[in-house]
Amino acid sequence: MQTLRLGVNVDHVATVRNARGGGHPDPVAAALLAMEGGADGITAHLREDRRHIRDADLFALKQDVPLPLNFEMAATPEMLSIARNVQPNACCLVPEKRQELTTEGGLDVLRQEPLLRDYCAQLKEEHIRISLFIDADMRQVDAAVRVGADIVEFHTGRYCEETGEAREKEFERLRLAIAYAHAAGLECHAGHGLSYDTVERIAALPEIVELNIGHFLIGQALFDGMKECVRTMKQLMHEARG
Repeated sequence: MQTLRLGVNVDHVATVRNARGGGHPDPVAAALLAMEGGADGITAHLREDRRHIRDADLFALKQDVPLPLNFEMAATPEMLSIARNVQPNACCLVPEKRQELTTEGGLDVLRQEPLLRDYCAQLKEEHIRISLFIDADMRQVDAAVRVGADIVEFHTGRYCEETGEAREKEFERLRLAIAYAHAAGLECHAGHGLSYDTVERIAALPEIVELNIGHFLIGQALFDGMKECVRTMKQLMHEARG
């Protein structure tokens, strides 16, 4: 069974900071506390409109936090240039719409295959690992293989939002797609919407190597502190692995 890592997304520390301007709270300080709590990596999404993470945050996270940096970004020329300068451990390509509150679904790799094949080739020239954030759809997995991805991160938002039979159906879709991706040679990650209440079934899937969790941990840290929240999440993940 694969070792399970936790990547902590610090975007919403920057959201709070930007609500008032200035430099507090600092995403780098939050990342260092997450590391003390047992985080295995840090994720940050630099959006086109810079609504939370800013360019300077990415460079500071890379320089000051001794954990792998996962740079979430849209597949645009601007973000490619920034990735070349930052040199993160991995780039996770995500869909992005200016009006959305958060990422609403997976990247449609199938419809953008020629563009993404070229984009991934340019990232590989920089020795940056490539992750694609996708829905639980085997056609998207096949397309991810064809464009040269190293990793697929499965969108767990629908699973977390649904209840009852609808949740069970979404879990089965995830389970089958994750097993399919693993068999195709892709490293499998998952994230979006995971909390203490929803993480265990996803963490128990043996092919999953990494979970990326942000909004819940940042919100819960207001009550319990960042280190304690990360410790609790990792404990739940490891218990789920038996």
